[in-house]
Amino acid sequence: MAVAIKQPGLARGALGFIVGSAFGFGLVVALRAISGLEIFQTEQTGYPHLVVPAITGPLGFLVGLGAFDYWFRWAAGRPTIPEDHSQHGAKSWRDYFKFNTDHKVIGIQYIVTTFFFFLVGGLIAMLIRAELAQPGTQIVDPGVYNGLFSTHAAIMIFVFVIPVFAGIANYVLPLMIGAPDMAFPRLNALSFWMLPIAGILFLSSFLVPGGAFDAGWTGYAPLSTGAPLGQSFFNLGVQFAGASSVATALNFLVTIVTMRAPGMTFWRMPLLVWANLSTSLLVVAATPFIAGVQFMVLFDRVLHTNFFQAAFGGDVLSYQHIFWFYSHPAVYIMMLPGFGIISEVISTHARKPIFGYRLMALALIGIVVLSYTVWAHHMFVSGMFAWLRVPMMITTLLIAVPTGIKIFSWLATLFNSVLHLRSTAMLFALGFVTTFTIGGISGVMLGMVPIDIHVSDTYFIVAHIHFVLFGGSVFTIFAGIYHWFPKMTGRMYDEKLGRVHFYLTLVGMLGTFIPMHWVGMEGMPRRVADYAAQFGDWNLMISISSFLLGIAQLVFLYNMIVSWKWGPRATANPWRAKTIEWQVSSPPPIFNFDEIPRVVGGPYEFGVPGARHAIMGGEEAEVRKPEPAVVGAAGGGGGGSPGERGGP
Repeated sequence: MAVAIKQPGLARGALGFIVGSAFGFGLVVALRAISGLEIFQTEQTGYPHLVVPAITGPLGFLVGLGAFDYWFRWAAGRPTIPEDHSQHGAKSWRDYFKFNTDHKVIGIQYIVTTFFFFLVGGLIAMLIRAELAQPGTQIVDPGVYNGLFSTHAAIMIFVFVIPVFAGIANYVLPLMIGAPDMAFPRLNALSFWMLPIAGILFLSSFLVPGGAFDAGWTGYAPLSTGAPLGQSFFNLGVQFAGASSVATALNFLVTIVTMRAPGMTFWRMPLLVWANLSTSLLVVAATPFIAGVQFMVLFDRVLHTNFFQAAFGGDVLSYQHIFWFYSHPAVYIMMLPGFGIISEVISTHARKPIFGYRLMALALIGIVVLSYTVWAHHMFVSGMFAWLRVPMMITTLLIAVPTGIKIFSWLATLFNSVLHLRSTAMLFALGFVTTFTIGGISGVMLGMVPIDIHVSDTYFIVAHIHFVLFGGSVFTIFAGIYHWFPKMTGRMYDEKLGRVHFYLTLVGMLGTFIPMHWVGMEGMPRRVADYAAQFGDWNLMISISSFLLGIAQLVFLYNMIVSWKWGPRATANPWRAKTIEWQVSSPPPIFNFDEIPRVVGGPYEFGVPGARHAIMGGEEAEVRKPEPAVVGAAGGGGGGSPGERGGP
């Protein structure tokens, strides 16, 4: 035990957490005693002897884990330990519980951790739907219900959807661009270990006096400034999740800009790389706004500032402006990486180049720019300036243009293609195109001022956001997991179970969220534990479908765990894909490449004789002269005649 504590790791991290928490507690007690204040302040918006340890304890854990060892040595002027990558890779399952700087290990750490929170958030959703199966109070009282739906949303957004995309990209992106690792390996590892801290803080709010935070994932002030102690844990959890997200985004930006393989120009990058470049720009520019506004709420709660207290000169409405200036771009932070995944899956499994490659990349940048111009469509009923509604309505409709470009480009890619429908990844990609389009149509409806006013705070909003984030984001996540599972694990999954998972998920999702549109249009309010009896039958159907949706995820979990251990060995390129990550073994070598690859063509040139995206060390590029019928047949991404497109 003594040896374990001396070495960086979970044991020393646990000790660091205890020491850090004790330091925070003692600091508060000492300062309040010196100031002549009551030692233990127990107002629900106070509890500094609990809030401060909730900051210092996690920081102590990170110190004990070894997250700052290199930087502490550098700051102290001591010899630093060079990162020679000798500890890269995972030789056993225990290596996934260490501060490991290998981007592939970090990617799997992200994915497994976020799926754990996905299951926790799903269990909370099951409890919510069990309560709503019939009118009246069955299982939980309204106060606990408020905490359940708030925690469910916060977990799904901040510690599942946003970071799971970072996990997939962490594993795949350096391989895709021919890089040996991420630009900042230590920062990469630190960004992961801040994530479980955020999730634990969200869940810990159930254990503190007053119960979990209950102001929704939006945490609107002044409701949140007077909420119980659990709200402070939400404020702190968002800080850790936000810091993790920003650190990851900065890492992606530097990696993509500076570490591409020779020959990989921006117009030769796979669309997944473009998607993560765009997402990282959004994260770096937008996330500080939610971090700032949550700090302001925390200061109102603990330090009794008055940023959002109207009685003392605060501006209540400014909270919503700041929050949504982050949170509408955040919708695209949760979508753009999925767009990249779908482009890779559709092109590979349809055996066709992406139609309009350059326009697809430019559409991603267009979404980034326009996403900052639409935030106030969430505030049409908030009491903001009435004249602001029409400009925000116009920009909301305008942002549908680059999104529509992507939909039509995917459909054009699928046209006259060779569809591999036995592929689970392809099924989820096709399911995404359908369900995301439906969610997009309801989004255009909500962009219209009169419709938005009519359905505001009804279940129509719940239906829309779940069609976009479950039928959209989560479907792309599943597509990505199935697509790159052989590369990550070196094993093949069971396609039959994969198809069972897809069809159960699709039926459960449609049965859960389509009826919410109807009850919302008829006026059923969201975020309430009880409702009018007229909505009882619809809600029973929704709850039954939601449990089917939950059961489907158990099929996925079983398939992934069993296949990871006992699945058939995967070849280097089971899908016959073109991008660089499929040109190395499955799983990849510890150092990714023996020699850095050289990029000689586009990433999607299926059906083009002699076409290569990249050549590895020692290989010679094949010289080819494209036939006139081939050039430009599929927009900016290359093409092929109908007879050629089904080729390898």
